[in-house]
Amino acid sequence: MGVFDKLFGGGKKVSKETLETRGAHMPDLKIPVDEKFTIYFKKNGGKFIYCEDDAEVSQALKNIISENDWQNHLFYTLDNRLASRFSSENIAFTRKRQESEIFFTTCEHLVAHNGSILVCSNQIKEKKLSELPSNLIVYATTSQLVDSISEALKTIKDKYKKNIPNNITTLKHFEPTPENKNDFLSYGSTSKNVYLLLLEDY
Repeated sequence: MGVFDKLFGGGKKVSKETLETRGAHMPDLKIPVDEKFTIYFKKNGGKFIYCEDDAEVSQALKNIISENDWQNHLFYTLDNRLASRFSSENIAFTRKRQESEIFFTTCEHLVAHNGSILVCSNQIKEKKLSELPSNLIVYATTSQLVDSISEALKTIKDKYKKNIPNNITTLKHFEPTPENKNDFLSYGSTSKNVYLLLLEDY
């Protein structure tokens, strides 16, 4: 899928050798947060598109819809701001879970050390991950990249002060890959087909 070939950082690329030779139990990479996230997110089975501006976000979304034949499908979202932001993209949104197998959401943070996506009640209300559709499109920005879950939680605490959201959880287990299919931490988790639209906002 050529459309997913772009990596983070304005064209920076993690070497193929780095991606292919790292074992599951090797020490954490001492590389920039964006590259580390790229490696682990792909290892988890996620698919992403790095976008430099809104026009690229729009084109990437059209490509995802086209590749999956989702032109006539409703997009399930629990975030009114997201529905407003993408209202010009000829997407019909619904707040009824039973009407859609595509969940369109934002997130709180992208966690580099394990390639996960941190969400909370702001994105998924009180729902469990297993209650969400199997297809997810996540819209995020590069400023949401953090190195660790503890850093993400600290940022959430500072951002929301006395109104800290609940139901904080991470999306980590996407489609099974050769690297993660035997990961015991994934037992009992529901695999998701995850696309990440990452907008450069620095």
